[in-house]
Amino acid sequence: MYLVTGGAGFFGEVLVSRLLNAGHKVTSLDLNLPQIKDENLRVVKGDIRDREAVCSALEDVEIVHHNVAQVPIAKDSKLFWSVNRDGTRVLLEELYKRKIKRLVYTSSSAVFGVPETNPVKASSRPNPKEEYGKAKLSGEAICMEYAQKGLSCSIIRPRTVLGMGRLGIFQILFEWIYQGYNIPVLGSGDNIYQFIHSDDLATACIAAGDLKKEGIFNIGTDRFGTMRQALENLIKHAGSATKVRSVPAKLAEMGMSFTSSIGLSPLGPYHSLMYGKSMYFDTDEAKIALGFKPKYSNDEMFAATYDWYCQNRSAIISGQIVGSKHQSAMKQKILRIVPYFL
Repeated sequence: MYLVTGGAGFFGEVLVSRLLNAGHKVTSLDLNLPQIKDENLRVVKGDIRDREAVCSALEDVEIVHHNVAQVPIAKDSKLFWSVNRDGTRVLLEELYKRKIKRLVYTSSSAVFGVPETNPVKASSRPNPKEEYGKAKLSGEAICMEYAQKGLSCSIIRPRTVLGMGRLGIFQILFEWIYQGYNIPVLGSGDNIYQFIHSDDLATACIAAGDLKKEGIFNIGTDRFGTMRQALENLIKHAGSATKVRSVPAKLAEMGMSFTSSIGLSPLGPYHSLMYGKSMYFDTDEAKIALGFKPKYSNDEMFAATYDWYCQNRSAIISGQIVGSKHQSAMKQKILRIVPYFL
């Protein structure tokens, strides 16, 4: 039996589906109910901070995939720490009591902040710059604490995740391209940026759990380029009239940070911190230990995610498709006026 915490979230549902399709029995622990219906899926509706719900979810479980997290667009630093750190501690305390030996923890590339050098290796020193990244790193520290007590633990650090069903801030990007609105990049847009498809990430997580590979693994595609290239190639794929426009980087970062801090923008501090910066992973350790070989390039995953958006746009815009923050349409707030200046 597998437990997937956050099993009703965007990535959680991908992981649950993959495990079910492989013939496994799965328990989902989430505040929301998953869309998936399967006789081999047991659903526990509850909070990761609720010890009683966690205990219920852990019944007969052998491998735990821990994905529950408050994500950057939540912009609630108290919840970052309460869920991402304290919830992780509750889970690991109960794992340890029950002598469940196998955990795969989905962390974040935000633990590195703005990297000093690229590519970022699994051994590179974490240096988070905002509360979300700090809280996720604290969750890693709890995993390492219990690894010293005998827990077999894999920490998976993914780059920015795309895939069919991924909305959140990407819904705004896709809608602008659909409408033919212009899109900004900071400076030249030549910062190198790597993404990962949710299905490739699920492959890595499942391999880490099943192969019992302990350690830290950076996960990203092996075919990527600049932010400008990713956007221009997506626009070409979409057949849109959208153009990519350069804006002054420092001024834009200040504006993004300020409007986010006063609630005028849906973006979080991590977005203003990283949109104009280069970040890409060295995934050699994952390739060697997990046999990891991504199927999707940056361009392929953008195209597939955008096509899904177009196919489901009416339901998304009308609010028929809702879920976690990464599964829902976002209010553009002040971003609504940005295309008029481009």
